[in-house]
Amino acid sequence: MAKQQGVFNLRGTIGDVTFYRTQDGYLARAKSSIDRNRVKNDPAFQRTRENAAEFGRAGKACKVLRYSLRGLLLHSADSRMVSRLTKEMLNVVRADAVNIRGMRNVIDGDAELLMGFEFNIMAHLAGSFSAPIETVMDRVSGSLSVDIASFVPKDMISAPAGTTHYKISAIGTAVNFEAESFVSSTSITAFLPWDSAPTVAISLVNSVTAGSVSPLFLALGLAFYQEVNGEQYLLRDGAFNAVALVGVSGV
Repeated sequence: MAKQQGVFNLRGTIGDVTFYRTQDGYLARAKSSIDRNRVKNDPAFQRTRENAAEFGRAGKACKVLRYSLRGLLLHSADSRMVSRLTKEMLNVVRADAVNIRGMRNVIDGDAELLMGFEFNIMAHLAGSFSAPIETVMDRVSGSLSVDIASFVPKDMISAPAGTTHYKISAIGTAVNFEAESFVSSTSITAFLPWDSAPTVAISLVNSVTAGSVSPLFLALGLAFYQEVNGEQYLLRDGAFNAVALVGVSGV
């Protein structure tokens, strides 16, 4: 892969070279000369087919997980979140010690490897929110909760300039990766002032299917607002919002 330099940036194909634009600038790469049917059938490409199958499963699993957390991610994900999450999900698949290569999957892998994943690389929850939290993943009752003891916002929250208020949100979800379905529940605080007054204790409880045998995920989000004439406005369309997985329970 080569980077284009010069006055003119090209997009398209010239001869055997394809020019295209990415977040890293304008790049160029040579067209592949390998026949697709050969990749699909030639024994020499067995490893390639196995890797592609597992990458595909990881990609589908990422899509389902993202959709299950859509309420938090709508204004809280960076532009490369999908590729970062896919990379981590592939590690989950590769942790499968039951199935052979090419057949490994998320269910038999280690979903708990996703614990702590930050969905906004530009605003880590771990760096924005210092108050101690306690999570409970009760698979029997289907209750996924986050409890936060009283804290002083200006001491425990690193807020961007212009912040007057914030919200804390949690989503609990049970994800059936095989059926590509999920059951989610969301809880959100009211607008809370970013000041030096201690908060009351906060409890965010989310209910999913009781006794679920699917992997369980609990995400916590922090969103920043500015109050102007009695109206709350999301700061820079959520560029500073942070969301991370604070609880994961595999099957």
